[in-house]
Amino acid sequence: MTTTPLSPVSAPSTHKSPRFSVARGLMYLGLTIATLFFLLPIYLLVVTAFKTPDAINLATTWQLPKFLNWASFSDAWAKVGGNMGNSLFLAMTATAISAMLGSLNGYALSKWRFRGANTLFAFMLFGMFIPYQSVLIPLFQFIKSLGLYGSIWGLILAHVVYGIPITTLIFRNFYADVPDALVEAATIDGAGFWSIYSKVIFPISVPGFVVVIIWQFTQVWNEFLFAATLTSSGSQPVTYALSQLAGGQAVSWNLPMAGAILAAIPTLLVYIVLGRYFVRGLLAGSVKG
Repeated sequence: MTTTPLSPVSAPSTHKSPRFSVARGLMYLGLTIATLFFLLPIYLLVVTAFKTPDAINLATTWQLPKFLNWASFSDAWAKVGGNMGNSLFLAMTATAISAMLGSLNGYALSKWRFRGANTLFAFMLFGMFIPYQSVLIPLFQFIKSLGLYGSIWGLILAHVVYGIPITTLIFRNFYADVPDALVEAATIDGAGFWSIYSKVIFPISVPGFVVVIIWQFTQVWNEFLFAATLTSSGSQPVTYALSQLAGGQAVSWNLPMAGAILAAIPTLLVYIVLGRYFVRGLLAGSVKG
């Protein structure tokens, strides 16, 4: 009996294409350059904040400070500390109210279909594209007629109204991916609108709330135009206080830089704590099937 010798099986090649390696290397090089480019303002912000006023000039702009001047932060905090409290109250209150209203709107528009729901939703989305400047005068008159001009509550109302379109959009897309069978089963059991929302919809809304909280908190915290026109002394947020640090003819640039770092800490903390859930929440209602 004759046997045919088996041909040797060649092992899979582990050699990588030089073109692929060069392309990947160029990609990482480009990303590194882009990262350094976008980090330049942060570098300038930090090194300027730690310098003394007499050490800040064009010749030493990019140089590291000879010693760390922590007094810049204490002086900046003395000027903007109270406004930081106003901003925290403003951002937390406006974010909470607009998130709840957006959740209810998204629930009603996605699970309780009624005549004209799509038209109503389109009109709500239209509010996202109205520039602040175009409604500033009528908004000012409206807030003043309510007796809220100059108070933090007038600013909260403005941000809640402007936040409803985007929060409604996010929650509507999120709830659209929730099976209708859940709502139908709860309806058969005798649950109504509020009962279904509180016992079925709200408990599974954490990813949507994370996205809305990050988005709305950041928008409210960084907004300046409404802060400068709808508030008065004692209720102004930190963005307005920062603009006053850079006012005048002789500016101690270490103060506005230190103030900007202090003002950025709350939003950074929000992203650090909730950032890993942000993309997950955005995609939660974007894929069907």
